[in-house]
Amino acid sequence: MDGPFRGGVVKVLEGKTALITGAAGDIGRAIALKFAAAGADIAANDLSLMAAESVTEKVKEMGRRALPFEADVTDEGAVERMVEDLVAAWGKVDILVAGAGIRRDLPLEQMTSDDWQAVVDVSLKGCFHCVRAVQKHMTRRRFGKIIILSSPVPPGLRRPGNVHYSTASAGLMGLTVSLAVELGPYNITVNALAPDFIRSRMTRETLKKEGWFMEDFEKAALAHIPLRRLGTPEEVSRVALFLASDDSAFISGQVIHVRGGP
Repeated sequence: MDGPFRGGVVKVLEGKTALITGAAGDIGRAIALKFAAAGADIAANDLSLMAAESVTEKVKEMGRRALPFEADVTDEGAVERMVEDLVAAWGKVDILVAGAGIRRDLPLEQMTSDDWQAVVDVSLKGCFHCVRAVQKHMTRRRFGKIIILSSPVPPGLRRPGNVHYSTASAGLMGLTVSLAVELGPYNITVNALAPDFIRSRMTRETLKKEGWFMEDFEKAALAHIPLRRLGTPEEVSRVALFLASDDSAFISGQVIHVRGGP
């Protein structure tokens, strides 16, 4: 029997509203469409309004309400306005998926302070801004689901050039635990997803900058993946759906690795 976590039509998020940052990326888009299929209304955020609209148009085709938001998550004021506009339109925000992130992989000797700060600001500070903006609405209603997209630390394929990205990911894991402790008394769960070895546009673009072809990366990666294949954004979205649903009501402060093995 087809179920809600295998692409079925069970509406486990019926009546819920979800804000997804970085929604135009492959993983963010997959999560947005998975949540919409499960009955949620979707607020899609990205740096580009056109990119956000490419997601919300698909959501509307599925019969759900959708709002696009152009906002830089590193801009505290922009994030606050986005959340206030969302709550003004729909009355609540039930789910936050903090998925905005960038890669600027560089050897340490070539990495500038600006490179470091850009990666840490989007991933870590941006997540902080989003959580702080939604939590006051969630605590008031004594309900919320916060899902933070991070990455395994260390990554499965240990390549040089990502000290800033790994540092931000480690920070997100610490943030997840601390938020779970602080927000738990308000019936808000906070968990992190740490995908690795995912076939996505970000992976391809990062590899291209480093002179890798996707096929060569896959061959090198397979030796580190017990399941002997790359994952997909769809597979990440299934785990996100579980964490957003009532079935994960007693799970909080955890980092769920989606990487084909330990």
